[in-house]
Amino acid sequence: MAKELAKAYDPSEVEDRIYKFWEDNGYFHAEVDKNKKPYTIVMPPPNITGQLHMGHALDETLQDIIIRFKRMQGYSALWLPGTDHASIATEAKIVEAMRKEGLTKEDLGREKFLERAWDWKEQYGNTITGQLKKLGCSCDWERQRFTLDEGCSKAVKDVFVRLYDKGLIYRGERIINWCPKCCTSISDAEVVFTEQDGFFWHLRYPLADGSGYVQLATTRPETLLGDTAIAVHPDDERYKDIIGKNVILPLVNREIPVVADTYVEMDFGTGVVKITPAHDPNDFEVGLRHNLPVINVMDEKGVMNENGGKYQGMDRYDARKAIVKDLEEGGYLVKTEPLKHNVGSCYRCKTIVEPRVSKQWFVKMKPLAEPAIECVKSGKTKFIPERFDKIFYHWMENIKDWCISRQLWWGHRIPAWYCDDCGETIVSKETPTVCPKCKKTHLTQDPDTLDTWFSSALWPFSTLGWPEKTPEFEYFYPTNTLVTGYDIIFFWVSRMIFSAVEQTGSQPFDTVFIHGIVRDANGVKMSKSLGNGIDPLVVIKEKGADALRFFLVTGNSPGNDMRYIPEKVEASRNFANKLWNAARFIHMNIDDYDVKNELPSELTTEDKWIISTLNTVAKEVTENLEKFELGIAVQKLYDFIWDCLCDWYIELSKTRLQANDNSAQNVRQVLVWVMTQTLLLLHPFMPFITEEIWQSLPHKDETIMLQKYPEYDEAHNFPEAAKEMTMVMDAIKAIRNRRSEMNVPPSRKAKVYIAAKDCQPFINGSVFFSRLASASEVNVAESFDIDGAVTVVTADAKIYIPMDELVDKEAELKRLEKELATAENDLAINEKKLNNQGFMAKAPEKVVENVKANAKKFAEKISMIKAAIEALK
Repeated sequence: MAKELAKAYDPSEVEDRIYKFWEDNGYFHAEVDKNKKPYTIVMPPPNITGQLHMGHALDETLQDIIIRFKRMQGYSALWLPGTDHASIATEAKIVEAMRKEGLTKEDLGREKFLERAWDWKEQYGNTITGQLKKLGCSCDWERQRFTLDEGCSKAVKDVFVRLYDKGLIYRGERIINWCPKCCTSISDAEVVFTEQDGFFWHLRYPLADGSGYVQLATTRPETLLGDTAIAVHPDDERYKDIIGKNVILPLVNREIPVVADTYVEMDFGTGVVKITPAHDPNDFEVGLRHNLPVINVMDEKGVMNENGGKYQGMDRYDARKAIVKDLEEGGYLVKTEPLKHNVGSCYRCKTIVEPRVSKQWFVKMKPLAEPAIECVKSGKTKFIPERFDKIFYHWMENIKDWCISRQLWWGHRIPAWYCDDCGETIVSKETPTVCPKCKKTHLTQDPDTLDTWFSSALWPFSTLGWPEKTPEFEYFYPTNTLVTGYDIIFFWVSRMIFSAVEQTGSQPFDTVFIHGIVRDANGVKMSKSLGNGIDPLVVIKEKGADALRFFLVTGNSPGNDMRYIPEKVEASRNFANKLWNAARFIHMNIDDYDVKNELPSELTTEDKWIISTLNTVAKEVTENLEKFELGIAVQKLYDFIWDCLCDWYIELSKTRLQANDNSAQNVRQVLVWVMTQTLLLLHPFMPFITEEIWQSLPHKDETIMLQKYPEYDEAHNFPEAAKEMTMVMDAIKAIRNRRSEMNVPPSRKAKVYIAAKDCQPFINGSVFFSRLASASEVNVAESFDIDGAVTVVTADAKIYIPMDELVDKEAELKRLEKELATAENDLAINEKKLNNQGFMAKAPEKVVENVKANAKKFAEKISMIKAAIEALK
């Protein structure tokens, strides 16, 4: 590692070298160590299709800060990384690549397709891992997992069989959400609802006995072909006489019954609804109650099937137009009414989903949801911020059975086989060879795979060796903190909680730390389609990982969204430069001396102040980190480093450093010690630059990563010295501000008279007024009586500076009068324009506004100059 610091900080030279040093030495690896407390974070596994985006960068930065902090606190800190096989997304990418070759899945067959999928995973699946390393993630890469690896697959089979044996997994025909583009079922959690424009088509259904017709409305007229009843409420007096009669289904001319069901809302529309059990979840339930036939009119791609009559082969939306046209021509269409309604789309491809009756595998959710709700209510798992538990409760309390089968090939294949001879279903962890019922050997495995979330729901414990009682599972589980965005609380967090409680008997993690999303500078969500995404790798290349990390956590508060603002990233880069330059200043003053990294026995007031302030910062930052207030913690470090260390203590130290005596050696030690402690505090946030500087200073051990995180030490608490230095600094700041207001250059020295009840702090600090407040002489007493002086007041002192010491009165008056004449001329020019009717009538509004603003600015300037002239006179 470097022992000297380059003139300028170059992240591109530093970061890769340091990461390799950390990784080569195994500093990220966590061992089962009974002498240490464990602290575990499991990484939300990014999809193998993924590229690092700004949301990942935020998520991983927050996790890395926490795990580095805990590692430095002495925990055996495990950050377990891994990736998700992402069945729908990955299969879609592979199918698209094959399409360009003129191939389909069916052309290859399942085995050859899966070979391609694994090849694709090997080629592209680890891209995001390398990108996470660029960010500085201190994951235990030796324990990296994949949701389709052998251990995770074993856990998936085990859970499926356990739930099946308990009657909590079943197979049956139900209405499911079907994506016609992905050609698979998706769960309720994977449907995204958005408000869209649509229509209510009001239709007439003639009564079969010729006595009239019934009017109803639909938003999906193409499903009419699958109607098997119409329904009214049993208490609706308007329709009591037609219950049990038949109506003629328009266009199809099939008789269907009128049924009575309490599902119908009497006061909504006409109080009559069409019942299409194959294409609506509520209609399906009505159909079960009334034993209605189920007629599916679409195939898996949303195309009208053989039940679609003359519309067979048409896309659902083309069929809709044709059916509406035919309804109108047949006299069945009463009117068309525009409306806005919520429409469900596939969260992956954004295609509008189609409710569809299908034979699928389901998890019975109510028995699993109740213990999971209790887990959060009892406080075993808590959400930060707490308000997000409401989303969890709402989802879990209203949860429906979870459809877990997917009509895909890439994923965990359902461990169920069907006997070709007797139809028996066999669910087993191992591949069966004989039917237990008829003893025949003709068995066929279910072709479907499991929902991706089924395997990722087991992530906190399957990755640690469960169902085996491995040393890692026994030691690192339950895990401590899950860091994730609020957008997947119901997708993933809730499923991990109910799966863990059911399978392991305990919570999967103690804390769910929720963060918001990263939006663009205008507050718009970043997306590929809008083209407003920012590539974190580009930012890292240009500004460094530390600058990006520092930006992402600065101002960040749990649960709230943040905006990506380039100027703030630049400010973070400037902060890194400030720290680097401070370290270089220390090197300039220690490199020719033998300086120990420990505090000297003799400390001055300013030494005690910086040590005491740092001590308080260490205490508060630790408290903030323990409460997941990472944004507050980093702001305190920023303020301490920029203001206290760089702008004050380093400046205060220069006089002593020039003395080249024992006091100089003492301040060298204080500078090294304070910088080292500061680097330790900052390390979780900015790991690269802190390691590089730490390595260059006197130190023991190999890496900053494994140093003890600074703790509050009462021996370093110097309240009196801190109070004294605050009095002196307040006075210096007040003098500087007044001199700035009067445009007095720092090179012009002036006498300073300080009147204070407590004089000693100012007497002790008089040397600082010379260096930092341009004082030629400092006088301190309880009171002064000075005419013709500028007066500055602080909470602890009244400060006088003779006017003629600050300015050459005659020269300053001449300068001000010249400036006044210029400002009055500028004002006259702008007022002339504003009084010109032609200008006001013809000039663009923006130009007129600029002239008005200039006139106001010059008027204010004239007022200020006149006040300054009066003060001088």
